Amino acid sequence: MAAFMPLFLSAIMIFSISLYLLHKRLQAEIGTAHQHQLRNLTILLWHWPFSRPYSLEGDMCSNEYGIPGCILSDNTSLYPQADVVVFHHHELRTGRSALPLHLPRPASQRWLWLSLEPPVNNGNLTQYKGLFNWTMSYRTDADVPMPYGKTVEVLVSPNSNSSSYVIPKKGACLASWVVSNYSPDHARSQVYHNLTKYIPIEVYGRWLKRPLTDQSLKPTIGRCNFYLAFENSVARDYITEKLWRNAYQAGAVPVVLGPSRSNYEALVPSGSFIHVSDFSSTKQLATFLQQLATDRGRYEAFFKWRQTHEIKTYTDWRERLCNICINYHRLPAKKVYYDLDGWANR
Repeated sequence: MAAFMPLFLSAIMIFSISLYLLHKRLQAEIGTAHQHQLRNLTILLWHWPFSRPYSLEGDMCSNEYGIPGCILSDNTSLYPQADVVVFHHHELRTGRSALPLHLPRPASQRWLWLSLEPPVNNGNLTQYKGLFNWTMSYRTDADVPMPYGKTVEVLVSPNSNSSSYVIPKKGACLASWVVSNYSPDHARSQVYHNLTKYIPIEVYGRWLKRPLTDQSLKPTIGRCNFYLAFENSVARDYITEKLWRNAYQAGAVPVVLGPSRSNYEALVPSGSFIHVSDFSSTKQLATFLQQLATDRGRYEAFFKWRQTHEIKTYTDWRERLCNICINYHRLPAKKVYYDLDGWANR
């Protein structure tokens, strides 16, 4: 028995050493993962969208949007250490900027393709095969979805069952439309002209040289019963500020022309808008609007959702970029778009 004692003690010692080394290894791995989660992420914007720069002074994401650990930069010399490099498509398509294909690309760096434009404005994207890892778009299936707006639940006080939203007082205006990018070939232009045969529509914007300032836009629209939230392109999920700001935030019931009703209903309350496709003719639509405007009970029902929800719009490119950090750790590290054209232009 005594002969076996040294062997037994040696086995215990080896087992103890193995446990210790395993413990230290796990500590190191957990510490590394924790540091990875806590370290600052650097988001490099290769060029500003539409050549309109914003200030990036200070801890922008944390101070302005409550997103810590997210550093935004437009200093291209930081390319080697950037975690994500963002390329806005408009500048690539127009030749105002180009991808840094001449530079060695760090293995852990991700390239993000950014566009809030519909497919008709993308052009051919086949040249970008195998270059981008992630996408940011208004599309709900983008890696970083970035809508023009969304509904958010209102924090109602314990003593109240609803918010204090008040429908703007309506004037003599039945419907309005703000349009600057006018083309007679657009489907929205044809619907507008057909509607004017039956109802008056107040038109603003650069098209008729009646622009509205940021301060006057919402009050002007708000005194109208309806707003023509007509998109200039019909594409999946493409619902712009025409709905979120011009109609909802202004306080007019939107008459929408864009993707399908089911697409709208996936993003906004079903009883909050009127869809052009619900009517067999523009005359039928016009008659419905006239009747609804005189029935206050039915009209005000279109605002019922405002008792529990409000609108959040995204207008600042910095906030959009900060949202990359919110999504970073859930995104697939090895993803590559080998058919960006097929995804973006479908």
